[in-house]
Amino acid sequence: MRQIKGQLTEEISRFIGNKPLDKADAFPVTTYRQLVEQIAKLAYLNKDNLLFFRGQGIDYRNRNGASTIYPAIYRGDYVIQREMNNRFRLLDHAARKLRDIFEEEKIQGYEDLVWKKYIQWSILQHYEVCDTPLLDLTHSLHVACSFAQHGSQDKFCYVYVFGLPYVMNRISHNSEHDIVNIRLLSICPPEALRPYFQEGFLVGTEDVTNEYDKKDKLDFNNRLIAKYQILSLTRFWGNDFSKIPESVLFPRGDRIGKLCKEISLELQSQLLPGQLGEFIQDWTELENFLLTKARDREKRVFSIIEAIDVLSSAGIIKQEFIYELHELRKFRNMVVHEPKRITQEQIEERISQVQKINQGLIIST
Repeated sequence: MRQIKGQLTEEISRFIGNKPLDKADAFPVTTYRQLVEQIAKLAYLNKDNLLFFRGQGIDYRNRNGASTIYPAIYRGDYVIQREMNNRFRLLDHAARKLRDIFEEEKIQGYEDLVWKKYIQWSILQHYEVCDTPLLDLTHSLHVACSFAQHGSQDKFCYVYVFGLPYVMNRISHNSEHDIVNIRLLSICPPEALRPYFQEGFLVGTEDVTNEYDKKDKLDFNNRLIAKYQILSLTRFWGNDFSKIPESVLFPRGDRIGKLCKEISLELQSQLLPGQLGEFIQDWTELENFLLTKARDREKRVFSIIEAIDVLSSAGIIKQEFIYELHELRKFRNMVVHEPKRITQEQIEERISQVQKINQGLIIST
């Protein structure tokens, strides 16, 4: 997406000094009234952009110390290509299940959902079924602050302000800025209560990809206008306002929420086609590598257990990986002999483990 530089209020400019906005500390406000007044100034200064908000309990920073706001599917400092491919395969699998359920249940608007991936992804993301290339935002500052406090375990939490192109349609594409913005209130069926209480929007890059050299353009800090530190305490709201209760943000009787929960539970218990085979292939590659290394030192090495012992005694394997290797070996035996005992979460975790080891992280230098 195209990077923008928003116009800051005088207070924020003085506060951050010469630091870039994303690397500076969040501007502290003590009351909701004060925050509303700040947003009024920002909106006036940034007329070319429509302001959206996101509340978080933590200000996540990357290795360079900059606030980073990625859609969930792209998060992680070191995500190898196979792991990214797995995430998108899981997303496709979940979207297929969502289409099937909507069609079977004859949910109002299912005809649109069956053909439009952005609607499928929006529902999966908003109901936290699986990671998607979309980021949850809201047009309501009240909702964003309530969410920030809801997810905070500390004295302070954070509200981010983003500048996005103006929304013209229920699914707005802006090719000049490489942004797609989905208005949940316009695409969700009326049985989906949560988006209506949260005034939710989903945003992402227009050309979604699971392959990239650098993912900087996928980070929504490119559209960051301001970030605020607010109190997690009740006194933040003062006498005239109050936090939106959890029972309103996540209303009961949400039929779509119930269906999405069923999909989420099913995904946790089912393995994607080919994942067992992928783990076996990766483990075999690692096993052959370890056996070859061990036999370079001792010819009479016949098992993976012997290979691990030989390489460990020689100080070739980093010590922190020895236990992990034995656990992976036991898991491999379970895959072969008792595959029905394995869960989606387990296979994904083990695939990630063995792939990282295959990248060369196991060998002492």
